[in-house]
Amino acid sequence: MVNDRTGFSLWADFIERDFISTKLRDMIDNGVVDGATSNPSIFANAITSSSAYKEQLQELEGKSAKEKYEALAIADIKAAAQELRGCYDTGYSGYVSIEVDPFLSNDAKGTVEEGIRLFKAINEPNVMIKVPATEAGYKAMEELTSRGINVNATLIFSPEQAKKAQEAMKRGIDSFTVYSDDGRIEGVISIFVSRFDRKLDSRLKELDLPTAQTGILNAAKIYNELSNCKEPAIKPLFASTGVKPEQGLPADYYVTELCAKHSINTAPIDTIEAYEKSENRGKLALPIDEKIIDTHFKALEVAGINMQEVYNELMQEGLEAFEKAFADMLKAIE
Repeated sequence: MVNDRTGFSLWADFIERDFISTKLRDMIDNGVVDGATSNPSIFANAITSSSAYKEQLQELEGKSAKEKYEALAIADIKAAAQELRGCYDTGYSGYVSIEVDPFLSNDAKGTVEEGIRLFKAINEPNVMIKVPATEAGYKAMEELTSRGINVNATLIFSPEQAKKAQEAMKRGIDSFTVYSDDGRIEGVISIFVSRFDRKLDSRLKELDLPTAQTGILNAAKIYNELSNCKEPAIKPLFASTGVKPEQGLPADYYVTELCAKHSINTAPIDTIEAYEKSENRGKLALPIDEKIIDTHFKALEVAGINMQEVYNELMQEGLEAFEKAFADMLKAIE
């Protein structure tokens, strides 16, 4: 749901060929979403489970697995960008994201080269190149934005990552706007949320500490810090906002609890549908007072939970998950 009063919007965290011209189009037309995201896991699931790709895969016979994947992904992202172009032309949002090869996460040069190539091949202005928030990734973010390529900084778990990504993109955007008056350049900081709770809640329950709060409060802390930048071209985006059945939470929990001005939430389709029906739809939940945030993380520290270790573990797990999904997909279509 796009909210003109707050600047909050929803993006669909799903891409699949048949979905783009049907349900995604309907959601855009009805003002439910004004953007979309993809990642290696989403594409792997779509390409290997949907019959929509069968004909194009037959046409690509003889190509390498990665060439096949890129041809499929470029076609889907281009189609989604065209569906979203009306939102983009209004001046707010309207982006769709595609991630670079996850095996390039520590290769700045390779990330830049692939990002440029994908952006040119898709040839739509409202595309964002997703780059993991690694040390190499920050360099790539700055270089890509300085060339007028929109960037989605992904796999962000810690405030430090968010700050580095924001600073890198701001340098790139500033450089681009100084030397060019051609077009519009924007970026988002993708803050992952629910993975904290899935990782920590069983332990917190044993310690009699609040559960289903760490992901929200960590995201709120990052949101507060990013807000100090005053850079309208860079927005915080809350990702990993779906709820697992075993969590016992409302389906729209991570959307409702993170509704904030000048922000985006990218969510699975069932989560978006639940949010649309919620009585709290459109009600702002952020910012959260820093004292509340500090009290929670102090309690975790006293209980022996080292958040830096948690950040590092979640980042490594995220990179490995995307690498595995990407490798499995390539193997399936080779």
